[in-house]
Amino acid sequence: MMGPAHSLSGACAWMAAGAAADAYGRPMPWPVLVVGGLICAGAALGPDLDHKAATVSRSFGPISLILCGLVDALASATYKATRKKGDPRRNGGHRTLTHTWVWALLVGTGASAICAYGGRWGVLGVLFVHMVLAIEGLLWRQARLHSDILVWLLGATSTWMLVEVLNRPGNGANWFFTEPGQEYWWIGLPIALGALTHCVGDALTVSGCPILWPIPIGRKRWYPLGPPKSMRFRAGAKVEVKVLMPLFMGAGGLGAVSALGYLG
Repeated sequence: MMGPAHSLSGACAWMAAGAAADAYGRPMPWPVLVVGGLICAGAALGPDLDHKAATVSRSFGPISLILCGLVDALASATYKATRKKGDPRRNGGHRTLTHTWVWALLVGTGASAICAYGGRWGVLGVLFVHMVLAIEGLLWRQARLHSDILVWLLGATSTWMLVEVLNRPGNGANWFFTEPGQEYWWIGLPIALGALTHCVGDALTVSGCPILWPIPIGRKRWYPLGPPKSMRFRAGAKVEVKVLMPLFMGAGGLGAVSALGYLG
């Protein structure tokens, strides 16, 4: 999938999570639903940090490009070290380590740890990164027409405002994890969900996605999971733009309405 479809699918996934949380008696306050949806939309671009042409690798200038090179090298080394006889030889790490449930768990847990131990500035940092990515993904046409600095300023401003809203009593800073000192631990959930949603989206494309690594399937450890090949499509194909993106928008809207209790 391309970036805009990934971001939309991430936002849609968090709306669905909000609906499920409401159904199970743990409803999200509206700020958690909104902020989590934006975080999930941004996080859904994250797994492509192993590719230098991806939106996430270009969103923070030289910093993200350097990080991209490091992640690609790590992913490539992991692939070579763990491949089985049925896995093909390859150069580069695109669609390997960062496109697995293990990576989703690691980035989600890492983000929660930063929020837990980094205090207010840790929370602001995590949110800023994902707000910028959400802008790049959801407002990609507008973002391309303006400089990165303007996008960063918009991301920083929206981050500061949203944290102020979340900090108000009852607005969700301690949603899901409710013990004292556990504020904002929930932020790792939309980040992990966004990464998994990215993987599911890529599994629908021609190349498939090794989501289940390191669980071996047959002679492969990096099995490219996906539907039958006749049902897959190429990234950027008409089915993605004309069918899936409108479907994500509609499903996301329905999920938001349900999460806020208007369908109950």
